[in-house]
Amino acid sequence: MDGLLLNTEDIYTLCADIVLKKYGRPGLPWWLKAKMMGVPGSSNGDTFHDWAQLPISREQFKQEQREQQQIHFPECQPLPGVEKLLSDLRRAKNIDGFDVQVALASSSEKCNYDMKTSRAVTKAVLDLIPEKHRVLGDDPRIGRGKPAPDIYLVALQAINDTLPEGTPKVSPKECLVFEDSVIGVEAGRRAGMRVVWVPHPKLAAEYVGKEREVLAGRIGLVDIGDEEQLGVLDDGWGEQLPSLENFPYEKFGISVPS
Repeated sequence: MDGLLLNTEDIYTLCADIVLKKYGRPGLPWWLKAKMMGVPGSSNGDTFHDWAQLPISREQFKQEQREQQQIHFPECQPLPGVEKLLSDLRRAKNIDGFDVQVALASSSEKCNYDMKTSRAVTKAVLDLIPEKHRVLGDDPRIGRGKPAPDIYLVALQAINDTLPEGTPKVSPKECLVFEDSVIGVEAGRRAGMRVVWVPHPKLAAEYVGKEREVLAGRIGLVDIGDEEQLGVLDDGWGEQLPSLENFPYEKFGISVPS
């Protein structure tokens, strides 16, 4: 959701920069943000604080950043192409003629999700995803955070548990994951799913020349072992797009009624 469906990555940066500036520190650079995106708790971890060298405790930074997020999260807006994509998928069919099922797998906790979707227009767009198919970061069913595949496997289970009678269960290899973060791409690949990577332009710039490794899930920002879960370079299970606008449905076996 963050940085893929909503412009929250820019808002996360804004909130961090406000606190950093208050203590005379420079804004969060993209080379550092690239290492943090999608990693649970990364904004208060060693990678960030070793760089930031703030004169306050980690707990105080977390509190001050949280105060800024409470101000700015309600300003979230859907990114280009998101509303049309979700609207199209609600009425789309897969290659076998069954309805396409959509789920949300977000590391955002429920309280943050509610703030980010507090604007009517933003809530209306996210409401295109059935509530029973929304898996958020504090869902007790999730064992490990990304890059582990758990959140995507839980989302798939949420879909399979609510399929209409007579509809065949969906397997991981039939799933298409949309991700903006590098670590999220790895999680999707570890889940055995096909992945579409839609990075922020500034994140994409940090990985120029390494796109093949990103799409295979082989950047290795967080080592969790189980390398057999990862993809192979150029295996066709990962693709990069500049945005969600003009999504090529046919390429992925999806048909949308005109």
